[in-house]
Amino acid sequence: MWICNCNCGSVEFEIKTPPMEIYVCHCSICRRFSGGAGFPVVILKNKDFRWLKGVEKVQVWKKPDADWESNFCSICGSAPPGKNDNEHTFVPAGMLSDAIDGLEVKHHLFVGSKANWDKIGDTGKRHEGCFTS
Repeated sequence: MWICNCNCGSVEFEIKTPPMEIYVCHCSICRRFSGGAGFPVVILKNKDFRWLKGVEKVQVWKKPDADWESNFCSICGSAPPGKNDNEHTFVPAGMLSDAIDGLEVKHHLFVGSKANWDKIGDTGKRHEGCFTS
């Protein structure tokens, strides 16, 4: 098990199974949210994720014209995990413990709308839109 937390330590969660794949979304919404070229996340089954403390400090913003929401710690602004769908939770890769071996970028999503200055330099599979196997 791995314990992870936000910058201020107010929000803490546990991962029960080590994720192996990072998905980086390059859509304009994720770029604005992250302030970078994309938003790297891992996707976990809900059973492999558990809040330990501070869930009441997690604020959610939902984009009015899209099925997208962002979470942030109301104290330090870090991006904590959020609901991916009814069965999965996304965890921003930057919040993960460095002790998870073998974790690497496997997929780049929405590369069709990536910033023109974004040069993808790894071997992750590229998808024009959302993930498809």
